[in-house]
Amino acid sequence: MTHRQRVIGFALCIATILLAVLDTNIVSSATVPIVSELDPAHGVDEIPWLIAAYQLAATAALPLYGKLCDVLGAKNVFIGAVATFLAGSALCGMAGSMGWLIVARALQGIGGGGLMSVTMVVLRELKGPEEKDGGKGGSIGGIIAGAGMALGPWLGGALADHADWRWIFYVNLPVGLAVLAAAVRVLKLPVRTTRRAIDFLGAGLAAAFSTMLLLVTQWGGKDHAWSSPLIVGLLVATVAALVLFVRRQATAAEPVLPLGLFRIRELRYGFAIQGLVGAAMMGSMVYVMIYLQAVRGISASSAGLYLIPMAIGITAVGLLSDKLATAGWSQKTFVVSGTACASAALALLATLSTDTSLWTVRAALLLMGLGFGQLIGQLIQLVQDTSPAEQLGVATTGVRFFQTLGGALGAALFGTVLSRVYAARGPGGTTSDIGRLTGHAHQQALDAFVASTNVVFWAATGVMLLATVLATRLPSRREPEPTDANAAEFTTPASIASLHR
Repeated sequence: MTHRQRVIGFALCIATILLAVLDTNIVSSATVPIVSELDPAHGVDEIPWLIAAYQLAATAALPLYGKLCDVLGAKNVFIGAVATFLAGSALCGMAGSMGWLIVARALQGIGGGGLMSVTMVVLRELKGPEEKDGGKGGSIGGIIAGAGMALGPWLGGALADHADWRWIFYVNLPVGLAVLAAAVRVLKLPVRTTRRAIDFLGAGLAAAFSTMLLLVTQWGGKDHAWSSPLIVGLLVATVAALVLFVRRQATAAEPVLPLGLFRIRELRYGFAIQGLVGAAMMGSMVYVMIYLQAVRGISASSAGLYLIPMAIGITAVGLLSDKLATAGWSQKTFVVSGTACASAALALLATLSTDTSLWTVRAALLLMGLGFGQLIGQLIQLVQDTSPAEQLGVATTGVRFFQTLGGALGAALFGTVLSRVYAARGPGGTTSDIGRLTGHAHQQALDAFVASTNVVFWAATGVMLLATVLATRLPSRREPEPTDANAAEFTTPASIASLHR
């Protein structure tokens, strides 16, 4: 590819990342107008499925996307993922019922599962040996992630309030179609000439395992008791699917997640750290929002504005990361520093009370952004640098897969902790009853809820500290040895520094 084509390809990837980041949280702020139009009588009960359908489908598709990249080439899979996402977006915008919208949202999620993961593979293959600037991808990628996190809920609410909620989905079409057309014409990535089998059985078992695990975390302790036959049955089926999946990966000729990857030290620790980071992020994001609304009485839309300091932190790191890499910061340095900053932020959140200054919350979220900003892309880059060239796709999507599963397990763990502590210290009932209580019972409920969230944040701090310990065991720097002429272009110091994103 020429330099101009690489620049255009890079812009396409940035646009795709923006679509992916926005679409993960843009719907949450528009659920009220959606339900009011499609099913005002019973639609509220279906909102959890509307939110979960995208995540379930995206997670289930991740392992297959990685293998498809390695077998068919990243360009073909990238085009397919974007096309699927756009088809789902169009169907979401045309939805005439909640059932239709949920199914279309799942289709959109299947495409969305590839927007971030496959785009990371495309970005890797776009890098050329002539790039000497230290990698603008890290800077712009961090800015896009931070901006998307702050703008997503606001944009969803603005479109729902001043236009129509359907434009939340239709807005994807012009950008996505432009990306699709340009990708077909401009992207010239390595083509796989040797056809290999695809382990669809293994992909199906991975999808079954991840879907059932996410359902357990969605329902357990909330819609159904942990001891209920449904949850127990799902847990048994989840374990069975995991055992069958691991066995399949050990025996399949072309596994979707080769077990040999775990013999590589960087990959083994990278997957584990990303899973722990996913769990801690879930604990921080969800329960900060709940604290602001339930304890401090801040509206949902205003609470979303408290994510701006976190977005600023992520953006600031994105602007500085390339200079730090040029100054000698290794991947290990970024990961250790990032997990340490995030641990400090979670520990600060664990000190909140019913009357803590809200500037303390903002400061903690700013520190959180500085920490997570150092982690964005670094673990993916580490995995890509150390994975075998022919398994780049499965290694890259594996990182995203472990992050998603870690987030799901974190949500379940922290939700159970919060419920148990509140039940022990509160005036009775559940956290949903806090708004209806008055007088002493209301104050007791608030104190109990704050104590519960403190325990949650301390637990999240422990998870992140474990990630920090694992990060210290990463090699200080390891540059992969080229296996062929194409791989050689990624091993120069300049090109390795340019891969931060």
